[in-house]
Amino acid sequence: MPRYCLALDLKDDPTLIAEYEKYHEKLQPAITESIVSSGITDMEIYRVGNRLFMIMETTEDFSFEAKGAADAANPAVQAWEALMWNYQQALPMAKEGEKWVLMKHIFKLETND
Repeated sequence: MPRYCLALDLKDDPTLIAEYEKYHEKLQPAITESIVSSGITDMEIYRVGNRLFMIMETTEDFSFEAKGAADAANPAVQAWEALMWNYQQALPMAKEGEKWVLMKHIFKLETND
């Protein structure tokens, strides 16, 4: 099962960070549906300071391009993304308009179990 790790920053404001976390305590059903229907089978977001780290596990046929196209056509997702952008800020190395940046996998612990 493919796993992707992505990073994004939040605006460095404790009040905004707390609000952002509150929104993620219980997602709107339309947002959860858009995630699951795209082939994402598991998703977790971690935070340290104002840096976010997302881990996604997906089906074999998951496509970032297809997810992006479906999201662009979904008014609920567009409203969610616009709302979240009030709290988020692009990483310094992000391309224009890029939010979550795919991270490069550099290590995996291999054991002889």
